[in-house]
Amino acid sequence: MAYIHVTGGKKLMGEVDIQGSKNASLPIIAATVLIDGVTRLDRCPRISDVFHMTNILEAIGCKTYWEGSSLIIDTSSLGTSTVPAEYVRKMRSSIIMMGALLGRTNEVTITYPGGCLIGARPIDFHIEAFKKMNISLEDVDGLIVCKTSKIIGTEISFKFPSVGATENTILAAVLASGKTIINNAAKEPEITDLCLFLNKAGAKISGYGTNQIVVEGVERLHEISYRISSDRIVTGTYIAAVAATGGHVKLGHTSCGILQGVIDLYRKIGCHIICDEDNIYVSATGKPRPVPFTKTEPYPGFPTDMQSQTMAVLMSSEGTSQISEEIFEGRYKIVDEFRKFGANIEIEDRLATIHGTPYLKGAKVYASELRGGAALVIAGLVAEGHTFIHNPGHIERGYENICRDLQELGAQIDYVN
Repeated sequence: MAYIHVTGGKKLMGEVDIQGSKNASLPIIAATVLIDGVTRLDRCPRISDVFHMTNILEAIGCKTYWEGSSLIIDTSSLGTSTVPAEYVRKMRSSIIMMGALLGRTNEVTITYPGGCLIGARPIDFHIEAFKKMNISLEDVDGLIVCKTSKIIGTEISFKFPSVGATENTILAAVLASGKTIINNAAKEPEITDLCLFLNKAGAKISGYGTNQIVVEGVERLHEISYRISSDRIVTGTYIAAVAATGGHVKLGHTSCGILQGVIDLYRKIGCHIICDEDNIYVSATGKPRPVPFTKTEPYPGFPTDMQSQTMAVLMSSEGTSQISEEIFEGRYKIVDEFRKFGANIEIEDRLATIHGTPYLKGAKVYASELRGGAALVIAGLVAEGHTFIHNPGHIERGYENICRDLQELGAQIDYVN
């Protein structure tokens, strides 16, 4: 069985380029279904979640291939609107195929999604939005069967700014009849990326980046090339690694603008961070400072996808910190693995209290989800001795090659098959 072997105690020095965004590329790949032709996606990350999405496209009749870091997708041969269950259960993000296939074919059959074990994450908001758009939905032997004679634009108000529901609604609305107004929409940069992609292809979307997005339906979209933005969570993960180990690192092809909530927090933790148009310079000396209290929030607040990595940093701080997880209650499942390093962490409902300890020891640990797996790597970089991280496939869902990147920064880390 594959594992990652980390020998702790090395400061990180040097520079590394940040990959294209996982959270932007997945909905954009789904959106290519709305284009009856060829799309080229430059700087598309070669990660397992992207491979799962291309497998879904090929299973429903589309063609995909790679030219270096560019993914080419031809959807002109789309043959079915039924998404194979085995692919959907592997990755929760596959649920965004609903909106895309509805927009292209007026129907879709799909199973309930799988993915990381970080909470319930129901799709009620998606379903409620579709129903308001003249789409009928029924559960048939565990499958969601959606049909409509015509998708009709309407006004939709979410109780919570769900990223997935916002994406799915946008995808369904692009080729709909009339105007769709989405209130309390998610404002994440990945939503903006999706809208910029669709607008370049001929869609009429406004308000992205705010809490009200307006989509005016158009008759068709045209073929385009599009460059995927940088991955803000990979950027944040490597900032966290420097905060934990110390050192000085240049992160290329990324910017602070997509990550301000993280930048603000890590400056409090003790990082010196300088930003220019396409690079972030991070340095840290000494132990991380404790954070009296922070909480995860929808964008532009501190992201839940950075909570586990930040906890890994604060485990070795000189003091006590508290984090409240307000998005996904299952994020704290990683704490049992952290304790194997000697971490002192208390959990009460959604509140984690992290008592910094001067000594963490290497451990044999198991990743059970994506960001928690990356956090175990950070803990291993700090811990004395050897750490063995099993189930690295979870990490590969979002990081092209975390071992290669950290090796370039001087870490002693290897992927072992």
